[in-house]
Amino acid sequence: MAKALAEPKTIYLETDVEEELQNRLSRIEGHVRGIKRMLAEHASCEDLLIQLSAVRSALNQATARLLENHMETCVAECIRAGQGDKALRHLKAALAQVVRSL
Repeated sequence: MAKALAEPKTIYLETDVEEELQNRLSRIEGHVRGIKRMLAEHASCEDLLIQLSAVRSALNQATARLLENHMETCVAECIRAGQGDKALRHLKAALAQVVRSL
């Protein structure tokens, strides 16, 4: 599990973004259940790979949306507060997490 930043959080997700991510993750969860069912039914490797690729794409889209919101909230708030160095640290940490998972 990745280590979270030790600084207290004053801003989290915008409500609409949190709801959007919850919906996306629920769809991904359902998609994964479908892939498990396909596996149990001995679907072709090609079909399984296509579906796994679709799940990865959906996760990438969710990650991009979360990163976008992070920049619009956490990073932007640091900049508005005159804490450019802190903003850069937040952005670098978030990008490092995304890049590690590629």
